[in-house]
Amino acid sequence: MTTLTTVPPTTSAAPRAEPPAHFRDLLASEWIKIRSLRSTPWTLALTILFVIGSAAVAALAENNTLKKMSPAARTDQGFMVFDAFPPAGYMTLMLVAGSIGALTVVSEYSSGLIRTTTMAVPARGTVVLAKTVVTAALWTAVGTVISTGGFLVSQAILNTNHAGVPLTHPGVFRALAASALLAPVCALIGLGFGALIRHSAATMVTSVFTLLMLPPIFSQSSHWSAAVSHAMPVTAWKRLVQNWPPDPHSLAYSATVPGSWTVYALWPLIAVVLAVTAVRHRDV
Repeated sequence: MTTLTTVPPTTSAAPRAEPPAHFRDLLASEWIKIRSLRSTPWTLALTILFVIGSAAVAALAENNTLKKMSPAARTDQGFMVFDAFPPAGYMTLMLVAGSIGALTVVSEYSSGLIRTTTMAVPARGTVVLAKTVVTAALWTAVGTVISTGGFLVSQAILNTNHAGVPLTHPGVFRALAASALLAPVCALIGLGFGALIRHSAATMVTSVFTLLMLPPIFSQSSHWSAAVSHAMPVTAWKRLVQNWPPDPHSLAYSATVPGSWTVYALWPLIAVVLAVTAVRHRDV
């Protein structure tokens, strides 16, 4: 006779809960998103070359002017600040940084990737903070390369006429720091607009209008208008790279250095706070 043996039923193992995402994981995820875009390295490289190239062109033009000056007039020139930090180049940097900063948020909404992100990490505010850290770090590095490279190239060109200055020259470090930080400031402003508006075209127009088109509207000849102008990042940048004191006989109101640094701090802070608030209280 054969005996039947019963096999005890096996109990399936309980599903293992996935560990919550750490902030460093979110940072890595956001960095992968930026790095994986083919347009990002090309855009950054072209922007760096353009801004540094504009500094070189400005220095070459200054060299031609210096050749026509007397030695006394050349001495009065001092530190040719706008040769190292040409406005045209840095206006372009503001435009690109603000646009890409906005795209870090808007692109996820337009592609629908934001739904996957919020399902994986329900803490939306933490996601925005991770985007903020990665964006700020990336553009601080880009801004540092641009400001330092533009200064070194322009001063090397001016040195052919013995008109260049070293990094230790008064006012140089402040101008370098202000120019390097202009990129992350504008990128975070764009990120804030992207979280609030969530539409590519409208976000781009708003960023360009706020950063570049709005400041020239306000004259600095009246107190209230000058106050609005001085509260703009581009005006703050111009004051910080200016290494000569304001003209006491000028009819225009002059911005202060501490006030300009305050503008640098408040704009990205307000933009990030509004972005975090918006994603927490609005549906995907």
